[in-house]
Amino acid sequence: MTAPVIAVYPGTFDPITLGHQNLIERASRLFGTVVVAVAAAHHKKTMFTLAERLEMVQEVAHPLGNVRVESFTGLVRDFSVAQGAGVMVRGVRSVTDFDFETQLAGMNRALAPDLDTVFLTPDARYQFISSTLVREIATLQGNVSQFVAPTVLGRLLAKLQVEQVTNPRSSP
Repeated sequence: MTAPVIAVYPGTFDPITLGHQNLIERASRLFGTVVVAVAAAHHKKTMFTLAERLEMVQEVAHPLGNVRVESFTGLVRDFSVAQGAGVMVRGVRSVTDFDFETQLAGMNRALAPDLDTVFLTPDARYQFISSTLVREIATLQGNVSQFVAPTVLGRLLAKLQVEQVTNPRSSP
């Protein structure tokens, strides 16, 4: 009998959406352990700090007993190998995602031949959701409650209130 597979699901999760949450739940049914790897995202300017993103992911993943949340810097390949992972989970929403993700999977395969990539598509209800669009809609004062968990929505609205107080825009 083989040991349960450890899977790593990496991302910036800025913020974590219902689409991400759906993939975490589904991966938790497929693999023995799922490590949600929250990237420090040195190459991106994030709305939420690493600590805030870790907390949000922990809040939504808490009910799942075989999921843990960790942060990482550097190559996700190195993080995955250090976790003893045999699989990297990647979400694919569209053909554009698939093109990019297959290229990434090929590079990861060359760097870590024992690490397989598994593509999961989110439930159709969440296929169009992206963190970028959620941030943009929320920043423009649109309702994003159907795209994120209630705890994430609260943090997002609080973050935007703080930004409005510290960086008020001039009126037209």
